[in-house]
Amino acid sequence: MFRRSSPKEDKSPRQGDERSKRRTDDQKPVDHAAKGRSAKGKTGQGEGKSRRSGGKGPQRGRNRKTKAETVVTPWSLEEFQVPEQEGKVRFHDLGLPEELMRAIHELGFQYCSPIQGRSLPHTLNGHDLVGKAQTGTGKTAAFLVTVIEDLLRHPFEGERYAGEARSLIIAPTRELVMQIADDAKALCKYTDLEIHTLVGGMDYEKQQRKLNERLVDILVATPGRLLDFVGNRDCYLDQVEVLVIDEADRMLDMGFIPQVRRIVRQTPRKTHRQTMFFSATFTPEVDSLVEQWTEDPVVVEIEPERVATDSVEQHVYLAASEEKYTLLYNILQRDDVESLIVFANRRDQCRRLHEHLLAHGISAGLLSGEVAQNKRVRTLDDFKSGKTKVLVATDVAGRGIHIDGISHVVNFTLPEEPEDYVHRIGRTGRAGKTGTSISLACEDDAMRLEPIEQLLGGKLKCEVPPEELLVEPPKVKVQRSHDDHRGGRGHRRPRRH
Repeated sequence: MFRRSSPKEDKSPRQGDERSKRRTDDQKPVDHAAKGRSAKGKTGQGEGKSRRSGGKGPQRGRNRKTKAETVVTPWSLEEFQVPEQEGKVRFHDLGLPEELMRAIHELGFQYCSPIQGRSLPHTLNGHDLVGKAQTGTGKTAAFLVTVIEDLLRHPFEGERYAGEARSLIIAPTRELVMQIADDAKALCKYTDLEIHTLVGGMDYEKQQRKLNERLVDILVATPGRLLDFVGNRDCYLDQVEVLVIDEADRMLDMGFIPQVRRIVRQTPRKTHRQTMFFSATFTPEVDSLVEQWTEDPVVVEIEPERVATDSVEQHVYLAASEEKYTLLYNILQRDDVESLIVFANRRDQCRRLHEHLLAHGISAGLLSGEVAQNKRVRTLDDFKSGKTKVLVATDVAGRGIHIDGISHVVNFTLPEEPEDYVHRIGRTGRAGKTGTSISLACEDDAMRLEPIEQLLGGKLKCEVPPEELLVEPPKVKVQRSHDDHRGGRGHRRPRRH
């Protein structure tokens, strides 16, 4: 069975009869057992039948019921009427499966964003893609729609094994992985596709158990934790049909590329898989990775209409470093502050800010690399629900935050990379609403202003803060809670040299 009409069709043994032969001849259950791979598949009873191949293996137990079986309300594409508009691509125009279209309809999408409209006609035809797009342009849905369409159109007919992923999405941060997985679950609501996440800071055995109990259609993972699972033979990547590498420039900055390189080597070679590669910026290093990991890719570049949108009112307050917390405290007393994210460059700065806010009775959450993952998930949930008014975050931890309704962003310290400034202020002024960003600039921040202004294409107005923002906050005793945030001394990461 041919996977699809694509430029890879004449060269990829993962398609047609050759693909089936490789499965049956080279990967018999006995070989996988020798490698430590379980042939339980969906049933968990050793039958190894694909849930979409019509196999009748024993049921897995109380979790056997699939998402597709829970759908009781009939639905027709006729209920999803979207008029044609010149210059816009409708999801109707892409020939997507009905169960995927139903989820798109429920999510309120009608027309593709620019990155979706320009990339999907190519990726749905099997082409590799290199996409240059900023956060918030809709690139996550662009690659998820392709992955889901591929898995639905081409169900696997042979024997499947526990921990064996059909598609893989690699992202640099735990928050971004969880966000992508949530988006995937929403789009897969009316399918029986199984989505798994592998991230550090969460219970390894719990993630391992899920891999053993359910097949893996879409795997979303951070590089380090994925390598742990591959190295322990709990996860296998040799059957990956679609590979997505998201935010490649951020992975370069974070030093993850050697790990990603090891992961890519575990997947079929680039002529035998479809690869989608996304990056907000293109550097010589990124270009080199593109050449290594993609085959004749279509290149789509989406430049933001404006680097800083008109929906965000930007302020830069000049202040001494010792005045910054006073400014932040008084900003939070304003009536127009509904929810606020404050960014700082270092973990210790974020920790101290969080401790001071709590001491002043302000409901605040902390997101940084030293906070345990299960606590980070709870913190994000509390912020989304409004239980917490303030979120203190580093750039790395804040990368996956996509929450509508954030009224204010405060840069407690200006970022070292100008692109991070754009990313930070983009957390507000979303979904048609306006927002406010306030940067607190002391002498140490002065050198960071000019590169930001060059990126923005204009000067930032530096202001003396209003007198009401300089009123000293009440004196309080600040409780230190280092070990709580780090998960105990035994969980501290070694410092890089």
